[in-house]
Amino acid sequence: MERRKFTREFKLEAVKLVTERGVTVAQAARDLGLHGTVLRRWVQDFSAAPEQAFPGNGRQNAEQAEITRLKREVTRLKAERDILKKAAAYFAKVEA
Repeated sequence: MERRKFTREFKLEAVKLVTERGVTVAQAARDLGLHGTVLRRWVQDFSAAPEQAFPGNGRQNAEQAEITRLKREVTRLKAERDILKKAAAYFAKVEA
């Protein structure tokens, strides 16, 4: 079963149903064909940071971008470390 993807506009309208129009989360979820937990999470995400809610593909918030950058750096540093370990082992054999 393929994971469903929803646009930012759909998510905002779903959140507005709950926050502005007073529809219960359970009823709105049923009407939209969603699981209640998904809609509750959308409402929480929107309440926490309305401007940054539902960034979509390619638009990360600053914290996520920093995590991605750090993961790339860790991968690069591990590769460098492995190369240096191999070089040290090679030169230890050559000198002996």
